[in-house]
Amino acid sequence: MQHVSKLPNVETTIFSIMSKLSNEHDAINLSQGFPNFKSDQALTDLVSKAMNSGYNHYAPMAGNMELREAIANKIDMLYGSKYHPEDEITVTAGATQAIFTIINTYIGRGDEVIVFKPAYDSYEPAIVLNGGKAVHVQLHAPTFKTNWDEVSAKITPRTKMIIVNTPHNPTGTIFTKEDMLQLDKITKDTDIIVLSDEVYEHMIFDDEKHQSACLFPGLKARSFVVASFCKTFHNTGWRIGYCCAPRGLMKEYMKVHQFNVFCIHHPTQKGIADYMLNPDNYLKLPAFYQKKRDLFLDLIKDSRFNFIPSKGTYFQVLDYSDITEEHDVDFAKRLTIDSRVASIPLSVFNSDNLDNKVLRFCFAKTDATLKAAAEILNRI
Repeated sequence: MQHVSKLPNVETTIFSIMSKLSNEHDAINLSQGFPNFKSDQALTDLVSKAMNSGYNHYAPMAGNMELREAIANKIDMLYGSKYHPEDEITVTAGATQAIFTIINTYIGRGDEVIVFKPAYDSYEPAIVLNGGKAVHVQLHAPTFKTNWDEVSAKITPRTKMIIVNTPHNPTGTIFTKEDMLQLDKITKDTDIIVLSDEVYEHMIFDDEKHQSACLFPGLKARSFVVASFCKTFHNTGWRIGYCCAPRGLMKEYMKVHQFNVFCIHHPTQKGIADYMLNPDNYLKLPAFYQKKRDLFLDLIKDSRFNFIPSKGTYFQVLDYSDITEEHDVDFAKRLTIDSRVASIPLSVFNSDNLDNKVLRFCFAKTDATLKAAAEILNRI
């Protein structure tokens, strides 16, 4: 049998490639973005309690109401922005499902979606599967700042959506207030939907403030805000997140969501709802991860790698141009095989595989792991 692939250009992800290589060579894996330490036992206990208390059947399609109320309260407390838990918040099977369903709901054949490169690798396949076209805006090392004049110039009558990601994976940069105001300005009086991927909202450093799309009334009116409990609570395998949007946008989203996953693992929702009754369980994250970032950078400050400290996420980009002129994919593989530290090359996320001689390292690791990795990097 022969079939035409709907994603003919999609190959094995760089995350799988580098993790496999890391396992084969017993390397320290700073490539994939997951912690190598445990989630809070108190949260695990609350999920177990929910199971033992009977939360084992279908949750409401939009999510457990206690959890939706906890999300609404958190957003109001942090950003002074209100979403109604009844019809403006939906619990999802991780942020990736939320992103896919948003694109699936609104993008059709011939629609254009502006994507900032380097970009997380789930965006474009979803666009392609729905017949849309990704229009790239390339961000350039070392600052990865957005040229809003270029963004504005790429908007056409076919532009249906703009996807933004702050704090940004893979670069560790953040959108400033001015960035968000520029985004608000260029989408004003249009029908463009903004998909704001904010899964690292609680990992932002140096007293910076997270500039959520919901802080800006004009943007909020046209935006889906996507977030992740998996990233926030150190349990990436649980696959649970949420999205928020004005009820008119969410109404259309729910038409697709119900046939995609319908509802999410109920005891996990209940456990997280109870865990969020103590805001310190997420408010402490910026200091927690900044301490890890600072440790990692202090440990490698005398190495031949150059860097601008990450402003958010749990990723740090390192420039290796003083070490070698190798292509970043080749150097990342050699670093894994010969030196036994795994990272992620950024060129695979860029337009035309642009190679800026930088690698992404995950510092969501135990201090012992970071020290062991830094000792190796200092010898490179």
